[in-house]
Amino acid sequence: MQQINEQQFLPRFTRMNRASGKAPLHVLAGDLGGTKTRLALFEAKDGSMEVIHEHIYRSRDYASFTEIIKDFIAQQPERPPQRICIGVAGPVIKGRVELTNLSKELTVTDIQTATGVEETMLINDLEATAYGLATIGEDSLLTLHRGEPETGGNMAIIAPGTGLGEAGMYWDGALYAPFATEGGHCDFAPRNELDMDLLQYLQEKYQIVSWERLVSGPGIYDTFRFLRDVRHMHVPDWLDQELLEKDPAAVISTNAIQQKVSICIKTMELFVRYLAREAANLVFKMKATGGLFLGGGIPPRIVPLLEDNNFYHHYLQGDRLIALLATVPIHVIINDKAALRGAAYYAVNRENS
Repeated sequence: MQQINEQQFLPRFTRMNRASGKAPLHVLAGDLGGTKTRLALFEAKDGSMEVIHEHIYRSRDYASFTEIIKDFIAQQPERPPQRICIGVAGPVIKGRVELTNLSKELTVTDIQTATGVEETMLINDLEATAYGLATIGEDSLLTLHRGEPETGGNMAIIAPGTGLGEAGMYWDGALYAPFATEGGHCDFAPRNELDMDLLQYLQEKYQIVSWERLVSGPGIYDTFRFLRDVRHMHVPDWLDQELLEKDPAAVISTNAIQQKVSICIKTMELFVRYLAREAANLVFKMKATGGLFLGGGIPPRIVPLLEDNNFYHHYLQGDRLIALLATVPIHVIINDKAALRGAAYYAVNRENS
């Protein structure tokens, strides 16, 4: 597997510089998602970052993100942050984001007002994950397919969780430049009769059916309900009870991995197929011959299902360019702090004008 190193991933931005030979810099970094928010205070000095304090919040338990961040800062009053960078699930435009799976708005100004920290940044969470790849080692990656790493070129990240995030890393011949996309909101493309039936089922519920409606935690549960209600697959009483008491996507995927229930196995077979197809779409659109990374909350939890030939088989179903898909190295990001570390990395290395 190709060595991943920080210099290779450091984007060529005029406002990005290595923070070295200076006094320690305290950075508050965040990974704000639809389900949970992870915050950490980092101390950066001489090119290294050390976590001083970290906490996870349930995103929906708070009326606003500013309540979360004020609570976090209050826990470390002796070390106030000098910079703040938050990776957010949604498109950031002019320092503002409408949080896709929280129905809330957040702006840089909101955070500055709540904290008094002028050097505050918002970046897309998948862009943060891309930056995070500069800070993690090979032990944070699980390789599904070695491909031909010597080919090099652009890279792509696809990350199913509460939603479906997608990002790219443009290779300019010397360095990588991460950029965010909203590709998860592109239209789902059915291929067979079952896909058509599932599309119709979801259209009645959502009207517009994007890939995110299937390749996500909520998408897993919707697919399960389609198999139950339309295809009339059996659901044991004990499973119904578990679905009421726990996170449905986690219950379904766990039972699929343990080969317990047919409807769970079928649900996850479809999820893996759809993830593989959209991953291939992303590779094609970005010509990501340098590598494909599966991130987000779900892939690390379903590694046995991804290591099965089902994922790679469907990934290769790429019309006349199967040979190109086969050259692409495919990795699962098993470090769940990649986005958090990426947000910190971005803040540490950015010199605001």
